[in-house]
Amino acid sequence: MVAGRPTVIALTALAPVSWGTTYAVTTEFLPADRPLFTGLMRALPAGLLLLAIARVLPRGAWWWKAAVLGALNIGAFFPLLFLSAYRLPGGMAAAVGSVGPLIVVGLSALLLGQRPTARSVLTGVAAAFGVSLVVLKAAGALDAIGVLAALGATASMSAGTVLTKRWGRPDGVGPLALTGWQLTAGGLLIAPLAFLAEGAPPALDGPAVGGYLYLALANTAVAYWLWFRGIGRLTATQATFLGPLSPLTAAVVGWAALGQALTTVQLAGMALAFGATAAGQLAPRAKGAAPAASFSSPSKNDRKDSMDLTGPALRR
Repeated sequence: MVAGRPTVIALTALAPVSWGTTYAVTTEFLPADRPLFTGLMRALPAGLLLLAIARVLPRGAWWWKAAVLGALNIGAFFPLLFLSAYRLPGGMAAAVGSVGPLIVVGLSALLLGQRPTARSVLTGVAAAFGVSLVVLKAAGALDAIGVLAALGATASMSAGTVLTKRWGRPDGVGPLALTGWQLTAGGLLIAPLAFLAEGAPPALDGPAVGGYLYLALANTAVAYWLWFRGIGRLTATQATFLGPLSPLTAAVVGWAALGQALTTVQLAGMALAFGATAAGQLAPRAKGAAPAASFSSPSKNDRKDSMDLTGPALRR
């Protein structure tokens, strides 16, 4: 039985909510200054686990498609994400990442010929501004490398989101296998870079082992399966505006677990960002647009009109 759209949205939203805990886990439990190793430990074990469960390998053109998606969504995104997390306050990294919907609007116009609407841009600006208000107190001296890493991570994931919706997945292949392909490809890309740049793996204590297990299982294997499943069942517009839930979750975790205060301005920013997220789910499609379909058929998803980008922008 196919789940209703509110249920699909709620399940897909669990992915960015989970990702919002990444910064706290990274800074509180994991070895310092090991962004590549951390990305590797998050991606490769999760990918191999999902491959073992799905027992489906890519065929034909999907070998290179899976490699490209794995590089964008995982292989480049994870190291840049953790590099920014190590070099920037969590709030600043979240503020930079909140421009993702706007980046995807631009990529969609440039690569797919989809004209952005005024509403998509305004909603994306509102989401970014709301997140910025939430993380305002965390802004300090800017680290140029950290800012560039955060921008690179956001751009990489944005491009991966566009191509994931554009290409869909082969007939008979579920989101579990597609997620496993990407995590494995991304992990294999990170592995040589991690050992060349950072050397041998660090010694791990109990909290670090627990942190890596959490990142690999709940934060990656389950969260990315929910995310790619959601991209297949929602419009790309709806998916992208779930993105602000990640920094909002990070702010709540910082308040609840790390003793970080929330001001009135930050609470107003949370309301604004959450409102933009809701608007992204409720925005009507352009007149005459077809309903969003699941992305299981390569023949359908090779067409330009396979992406429903007529409403507000994509995620991340």
